[in-house]
Amino acid sequence: MDSAADHALALYPLHRSKTLHVVRHAQGYHNVAGEKDPEAFLSYDLLDASLTPLGWEQVDNLHKRVRATGLFKKIELVITSPLTRTMQTAAGVFGGDSYNDGNGINVHQLMVQNAGNSGRPAISSLNCPPFLAVELCRERLGVHPCDKRRTVSEYNLLFPAIDFSLIEVYEDTLWKEDIRETDEEVAARGLKFLQWLWTRKEKEIAVVSHSGFLSVTLGQFGNDCHPLVKSEISTHFANCEIRSLVLVDRGMVGSESDPSTTSFPGKVSSDKNAA
Repeated sequence: MDSAADHALALYPLHRSKTLHVVRHAQGYHNVAGEKDPEAFLSYDLLDASLTPLGWEQVDNLHKRVRATGLFKKIELVITSPLTRTMQTAAGVFGGDSYNDGNGINVHQLMVQNAGNSGRPAISSLNCPPFLAVELCRERLGVHPCDKRRTVSEYNLLFPAIDFSLIEVYEDTLWKEDIRETDEEVAARGLKFLQWLWTRKEKEIAVVSHSGFLSVTLGQFGNDCHPLVKSEISTHFANCEIRSLVLVDRGMVGSESDPSTTSFPGKVSSDKNAA
């Protein structure tokens, strides 16, 4: 008789899983310049590159998509890399509509008008999930100025409703002008990020990050799957692409996970053991 181990299926308790809605930022000016000439990635003219007009069109399309599919209502938390292009993408996709000071409701702006010289109207945080900036999901660190962040003080002015409390150092001390992070270092950082994600109480989380970080991090998974499934996990992300993935705790990493949220033993206090 065939055993379950002979089949390409797996079962896990639901309370030991989270759903991650992973997004690569929309097209940035560094993407355009780098496609024409890879040496452009070394230019300080592209420091912390922002989104292009085409990038904002991509954002608008995904904004409509996550609402039309009902995905927006499921997301409990938005995590974003603390670079301008990722925060613009996160705010544009998962934020509220254009900010209106005259709506009579006192809410912080998720993104101020013309943030990053975008020419875009301000975006409201009304009826949105919380937004949290996390350094662990930044792009590969070092050498490329487009991947260097600005100070937290500057970002606070541009994205008032994003929570930067987990960034302990206001200056960017992680990015080095002459040292580029290796694949091994990015992979280790990516695993650390996923392990930290598992400690969060939220079950449906959006993550807005970068192609290099996502390719290396997600490329560590799916090696025991069909090649097509592996590619669905780790194939290079297009600009403003979203993929929904399930993160499963197979090794009791999250031993505090509460099974009562998804399981019930079927007994009441007066139940007696039945033969």
